[in-house]
Amino acid sequence: MKIIVDYDKCCSNGVCVGIAPEVFALSDDDDLVVLQEHPQEALRENVEQAVRACPTEAISIGED
Repeated sequence: MKIIVDYDKCCSNGVCVGIAPEVFALSDDDDLVVLQEHPQEALRENVEQAVRACPTEAISIGED
C-alpha cells in the first residue's frame, strides 16, 4: 500500500497521528509528515482508520 496525501486539503489537525503514529507525524511547523509512505501490511487497519477519520478527506491509500 502507498499513503497518498492531498496537502491542499490537509489542515494538519493530527487525527491521523493519534490513530497511526508509526505512519504520520506533525512537524515543528504543524505540517503533516508521512513517516512511512509504504507502511507494512500489519499497519493497514490503523491506516484505513486514519483515512476514514480524516475530517478533510485528505488521506487515501493507493496500491503499489
